[in-house]
Order: sequence, then C-alpha cells, then structure tokens
Amino acid sequence: MNQKEAVSKFDALASELRLDIVKLLVQFGDDGLVAGEISLQLAIPPTNLSFHLKTLTHAGLVYVEQEGRFQRYRANTSALMSLVGYLMEKCCDKQTKPKTELC
Repeated sequence: MNQKEAVSKFDALASELRLDIVKLLVQFGDDGLVAGEISLQLAIPPTNLSFHLKTLTHAGLVYVEQEGRFQRYRANTSALMSLVGYLMEKCCDKQTKPKTELC
C-alpha cells in the first residue's frame, strides 16, 4: 500500500459513523449485513447511511454484493489488515532499546 492509498482509507474512516459501520461489519464477518440491518443496528436514517456506505465502498474498506433487491455489505478485512500493516511496517526500526511486544 502506498501513502496515497492509506490517506484515502484513513480519510474514509475519519468519521465516527463510518468507523462504527466498519466495526459493525467486522463483527458480522462473511455474513455481512444488508443496508436496512445496518440502519437499524446503528440507528442511522437510510438516506444518511447510503452516503457513508458509498464513501467506504469507494475507499475499498467495504464491499457490496447485490442479493435480489437488497445489497449486502461486508468489511474488506484484507484492506483493513493492509492498512494496519502500512502503519506497522517499520515498527520500532529506530528504537535503540529492545523491541516491545508490539514489534
């Protein structure tokens, strides 16, 4: 992942509501949730939700699949792990003390 991609993903997460959506979708794993379920779980009006889901989808943090007349959203866990990896790739490189458990 390059810096531009990371900034785009962090920008999409820079909203409490979008962060809550991603955390919720992570909890449901491969099952994901349809938009109406997300709306109910987080008490978000559907019109507001669609804007946030579109932002997260464009950033590649969630993906959507059509199921009949519904759209099922799932967290893109590989993209989320790549984002964490981007942050941690040089963990403790400049540390002069022994590396911590984090590294």
